[in-house]
Amino acid sequence: MISRRKTRVVEVGPVRLGGGNPVAIQSMTKVDTSDVGACVRQVRRLTAAGCDLVRLAVPTRADTAAFGEIVRRVDVPLIADVHFSPERAIEAIEAGAAKIRINPGNIKKQGDVLRIIDCAKLHGAAMRIGVNEASIRDLKADVPAARRTGLMVREMTKYVRIFERRGFEKLVLSVKSADVVRTIEANRAVAEAFDYPIHVGLTHAGLPEDARIPSAVAIGTLLAEGIGDTIRVSVAGDPVAEVQLGREILRALGLYEEGRPRLTVCPTCGRCKIDVVRLARQVRKLLDGVEKPLKVAVMGCIVNGPGECADADLAVCAAEGKGFIYAHGKKKAVVPEEKLLDTLADQIRSLQTE
Repeated sequence: MISRRKTRVVEVGPVRLGGGNPVAIQSMTKVDTSDVGACVRQVRRLTAAGCDLVRLAVPTRADTAAFGEIVRRVDVPLIADVHFSPERAIEAIEAGAAKIRINPGNIKKQGDVLRIIDCAKLHGAAMRIGVNEASIRDLKADVPAARRTGLMVREMTKYVRIFERRGFEKLVLSVKSADVVRTIEANRAVAEAFDYPIHVGLTHAGLPEDARIPSAVAIGTLLAEGIGDTIRVSVAGDPVAEVQLGREILRALGLYEEGRPRLTVCPTCGRCKIDVVRLARQVRKLLDGVEKPLKVAVMGCIVNGPGECADADLAVCAAEGKGFIYAHGKKKAVVPEEKLLDTLADQIRSLQTE
């Protein structure tokens, strides 16, 4: 069981971040915000996939005007992503943003920051201070890695103090880099320094197939250490993939509960006497549409098979020409190989009705 870092609670609409609440999954729309219809459709796809918070870019006045209409047409808290313009931040808050994200590297004048803070206080909006390594103007190409991490944390600290002096503490913090190690180190330092909820992610992670492992390492490492109250997996392409990857990271750490089966499969070796991979793919198809958190195992031999089977709701441990069927950890039957799939299908139907 992962021990979560103790933080204060920040409410983003009905979603509560920090304080031991479930880790919220975020994503971001990737169509023009001024296209209300396209944005609404994408937001609805994201929420259907399990997204808790959705962020929209608002670089223009047309975007903040559209933002208010989108807020009215969806059922998930929306976050406005603001760069450079304090006017866009204020317009988005007034349009109903549950939270805004501002980047210290892009809004530097303290007077502008104070205007945004006062507007957020008036409307009850939360704010994320999002420090991206790529946005820190003091960084040069020859700055060493350790110095880069320190600059990100220093930038965050300076900004947080402005908010605190203004009496605003409805804050979520994030420090991101495209580098896995710097992202981990910077978040550890911020978690040590502050008790605000932390948004964890690896920025500019790449195409989905390239982003999967670096994101899992960076986000998973921090979550395993109890750091992180909301996450976004940043990938190029369909944002639904971000939600799916985020959910898988949380599931792997036991931080996401859902009514879906989990399939454990033997990696196979020379001991296998049947086609375990083929059988496992057939079982996965049988599990499509099953809305129950079953643990199902398909194992290829008696080395690790019995142990995995004993820990599963339903399992098969294969031998030459046959398989041992387990249900709720108990051996139930020995079935010829040609009847394994039909027997497993019957068992899945039976488990669904329990």
